[in-house]
Amino acid sequence: MNLFIRLLLVPLLFTIISLGSSTNAASLLPVLSTCHKNRPATNKKKSTADSRIVKHGNRRHRLISTGSLAKKLSSRSAIVMDGASGRVLYSLQPDRAAQPASTIKILTGLIAIRALKDHEMVKTSSRAANMPRSKIYLRRGKSYAADDLINAVLLASANDASVALAEKIAGTEKNFARIMTYKAKELGARHTVCKSATGLTRRGQKSTVRDLALIFNQAMQDKEFARRIGKTKIRTSQGKLLRNHNKALWRIAGAEGGKTGYTCAARQTYVGRFARANDTIVVAIMGSETMWDDISRLVDYGFARKEQIRLAAVSSLPVTEKKPAIKLARLNQSQVLATVSKKSKL
Repeated sequence: MNLFIRLLLVPLLFTIISLGSSTNAASLLPVLSTCHKNRPATNKKKSTADSRIVKHGNRRHRLISTGSLAKKLSSRSAIVMDGASGRVLYSLQPDRAAQPASTIKILTGLIAIRALKDHEMVKTSSRAANMPRSKIYLRRGKSYAADDLINAVLLASANDASVALAEKIAGTEKNFARIMTYKAKELGARHTVCKSATGLTRRGQKSTVRDLALIFNQAMQDKEFARRIGKTKIRTSQGKLLRNHNKALWRIAGAEGGKTGYTCAARQTYVGRFARANDTIVVAIMGSETMWDDISRLVDYGFARKEQIRLAAVSSLPVTEKKPAIKLARLNQSQVLATVSKKSKL
């Protein structure tokens, strides 16, 4: 009896399986796919809610939201400022005070340019010669041209040259630091206090990315300062080659000049100006761990934001004030006469 029932059930089972195989397999697929955690999603559109493409000049930039940009930065504070108007295009804790490191040497270089003539000789003290790296290894008691020392400060970030210039101008580095603080205030940097000509860590020394951007943008108005800091390399009168620490000059399009800095307390710091398609922006960062990546992102964002603001301003103008999109064709004299004769009622 059991054998007879089995023989009857076998064909019935094959029929059920053949009829239901397609639906059963399909219903199992979603369950199986969830078991593979690394399986790539299919038919899923990439979200663009936090970004958009903006064309600036011949370059295309992805303008991401400020929240998304902040997540991509390693800097503790950052700012992007319009070089012409001073308008802030982006900021992340712009007034957070911290050690500025060698970015403060922009004040050292600017003051020295205005206080000394290129051919003036500067004698190196024992204190200046013993400054830690970065340095150009000035020899105690030897004199050097102010022109060479200023270039060493702005390009090679030389601590020994900074102190030698400070002592030449103010007698002591401490006195010179007071001049630097006064000059910073004069340029609109209200939260900057200098305690050294080098930017080496000192108690009470501080600045902010907003202040650094203001100082550097003003300094770049000085043609001599802009000429020097925009050089990738230069030789001293004694033949020594000075290389610029600002890699943005050959890494990032539009870089006009900038100053890098680093100490254990400050981490990586930077301030610089960039120009593209008749626009200029100033970028400053403090407390960075991936300086060049941060700068590149901020520069691209800054120019994209400038173009976005420009497009928004144009779209808000009355129709009569907008530039005509259609160019009128030029007609020769015979074409004009032919057109007039067709429209004439005479």
